[in-house]
Amino acid sequence: MGTAARPGFDTETLRRGIEGQAETLLSLYADDAELRVVDRNTQPSHPKVLHGRDEIGEMLNDVYSREMTHKLERCVIQGDQAAFSESCEYPDGVRVLAESMVSLRNGKIVDQTLIQAWDE
Repeated sequence: MGTAARPGFDTETLRRGIEGQAETLLSLYADDAELRVVDRNTQPSHPKVLHGRDEIGEMLNDVYSREMTHKLERCVIQGDQAAFSESCEYPDGVRVLAESMVSLRNGKIVDQTLIQAWDE
């Protein structure tokens, strides 16, 4: 994982954001970005859809303010598409795995589908 795998989209910024800096992570989103979340509560036919940096920022602030660790496992960038894996763990040992596929425009995320699963 290089620090600038694609001009304008810095995977080091992605890592820093995921590993604890919600504002840093939010800086990678375009103003008009859309984020779809699919999990056991918001299944594929009815995903949670967030529109714009404000809504996305609220979710990121909630998730990254929780007492848990976050780690960027891997990131692959091809053209204006990227995919990355994130693993998380709560202090009690409950683990979360999230996989994202994103579309980029001018180095910013404009569209993201996030699929997540966690220990029951």
